[in-house]
Amino acid sequence: MAWFIGGAVSGNVVLQFSHLLFHNPQPNHLSRKIGLVLVGITTGFASIHGDLSKNIYTSIPIFVFLTVFLLLCSTAIGYIYSRLSKINILTAILATVPGGVGLMAAIAADYNRNVGLVTFTQTVRVTSVIILIPLLARVYSSSFLDLPIPQNINYYSIQADNLGLLGLLLIVAVICAYVARLFKIPASDFFGPLLVAILFNTTLNSLPFVDYIEFTPPSFIQLISQLLLGINIGEYWGHNFQFGRKNITYAFICVILTLSAGIVSSLLAMYLTSWDWLTCLLVTAPGGSAEIILVALGLNHNVDIITAGHLVRLIIINAFLPLWIFLFRCIDNYSGPRIN
Repeated sequence: MAWFIGGAVSGNVVLQFSHLLFHNPQPNHLSRKIGLVLVGITTGFASIHGDLSKNIYTSIPIFVFLTVFLLLCSTAIGYIYSRLSKINILTAILATVPGGVGLMAAIAADYNRNVGLVTFTQTVRVTSVIILIPLLARVYSSSFLDLPIPQNINYYSIQADNLGLLGLLLIVAVICAYVARLFKIPASDFFGPLLVAILFNTTLNSLPFVDYIEFTPPSFIQLISQLLLGINIGEYWGHNFQFGRKNITYAFICVILTLSAGIVSSLLAMYLTSWDWLTCLLVTAPGGSAEIILVALGLNHNVDIITAGHLVRLIIINAFLPLWIFLFRCIDNYSGPRIN
């Protein structure tokens, strides 16, 4: 994940300098959208060797149980966060639910809640997960796992014959991401290109005028996706958060509790399944789904299972989000005024 960390540092530095030149610059969401498209493409091709549809179908009860458990834990943590920091329950829940940084910040803005606090807490959580999991895998892989570590890979090479196929793949992926967004499919910028990547070779080989093709996108696509998602997270870090020491302390306590809930979820997954500990940790990790899948790609470890788990989580979170918001707005109104 070196390129992710590099992107995060650069995004932070650039936005800090932008504060000197512009009035309150905002993070650029285009970098994340492009990064999600590239992650979807890389994940789709990595999942071809496994069976993504089978993993989703056979493991749905486990994925649903783990997601519901993590959401219940996040709700309890959000309630504790609300009581400690004296903020309203909706702001606290948006800060603790394991969803995307941009989505939760947008919802907070729509309902006139503390966008900065929600963004800060979510960013700390996602960054912590992205840093901690690769470190754990690095430390414990020699003892508990046999992770395939690629050697002498030229990440920057691509055959001239494949340039046309790569261009076609990118164009179709972007179109499908746009269509998926029109139909309001959860994580459309990721899900559309994922399907395109899975079906790309099969579709081309079914055409009568095309010779047999076994196309694989160059490895630098994964590095670019790391860089772009890292830039997006770094820009959130560089955004001007005006908080007191007490609010920052409560936010870090909240993140530690959420990470602890993720560890408990991974222990439950180990008990319920035959997956190894790293797969369970990645499936249940309370980070952004795209970032966790990117870690799985970087580790080259059970990408199909981890992708299936996070797709189910995305669908559940997005499906029940309106009901959730309505419920906690009612609780806010009943409990009386609190700090946004």
